[in-house]
Amino acid sequence: MILAAGRGERMRPLTDERPKPLLEVGGRPLIEWLLGSLARAGFRDVVVNHAWLGEQIPAALGDGRRFGLHIRYSAEGEALESGGGILRALPLLGPEPFLVVNGDIWTDFDFSRPPVLDEQALASLILVPNPPQHRRGDFALVPGATASLDVLADPERLAAADAPPRLTFAGIGVYRPEFFAGCDDGRFPLPPLLQRAAAAHRLRGRLYQGLWFDIGTPERLRDLDERLAAGAVG
Repeated sequence: MILAAGRGERMRPLTDERPKPLLEVGGRPLIEWLLGSLARAGFRDVVVNHAWLGEQIPAALGDGRRFGLHIRYSAEGEALESGGGILRALPLLGPEPFLVVNGDIWTDFDFSRPPVLDEQALASLILVPNPPQHRRGDFALVPGATASLDVLADPERLAAADAPPRLTFAGIGVYRPEFFAGCDDGRFPLPPLLQRAAAAHRLRGRLYQGLWFDIGTPERLRDLDERLAAGAVG
């Protein structure tokens, strides 16, 4: 699933007439970069939610055939935030674990190696080193010997002197449908559910140190576009 329903307030005025995932970098809409990466990784079925100016997204992407994908859409009307948007789309996503990607990131992450779920985990996340706009981070990985580690999300424990280094959620995660058990249909964010799973030791994670950009402002969009044009990334 690609999350594409947000209003993109910090991206105004660019998002006054276009949904943020359709803003272009390197001559292509952000969401098309993600769709290409997913197709190359072997994914075939994708759900895209939409709300703000949402009719533009299926008009631009169609049924996904030109990307080698089958795209279905979850129309929200009013944006339900990340948690509510995924919950609304669960009937389209099915009973097995599924990958969710934020529609406003650019990354060279290899989606053929998604986050790993063990038998106890409800979700598994990709975390990245803290970018300049989010230096404090919001999660940490508990030291261990395996590739997929427990995620620490408790603010008090993160603030302790002996806490592991803080990291930032990359907007890439794998979830079991049970992760959303007990949630009511409507608008709600994802982080409280991640904290709940972490407190129960049912949230895993992996550090990714490749290219990753959170396109949250016009300045960041312009910076990435200039890097792509110069061949500095991509």
